[in-house]
Amino acid sequence: MKTYMLPVDMIARFTESGKPTPIRFKVPDTTDVIQVNRIILQDEEKLAGNRMLIYRCATVMGNEERLFELKYEISSCKWYLYKM
Repeated sequence: MKTYMLPVDMIARFTESGKPTPIRFKVPDTTDVIQVNRIILQDEEKLAGNRMLIYRCATVMGNEERLFELKYEISSCKWYLYKM
């Protein structure tokens, strides 16, 4: 997987306690909308003192399954495509 750390436009669902679940996102400067078909792993980390939620996910593109990693920065409420 290649590391990108690109900000993305995300559609997510939030629980009553405020925990997000990614549904689909759009990569900037493209018309590609990527559906999150399956969440494989959810974790939390601190990156440079900022709490981030990490989601390792899978989608189907063409006939093959592609893995990617999303990060949600809690303090700024921003989503990033970290790896693909």
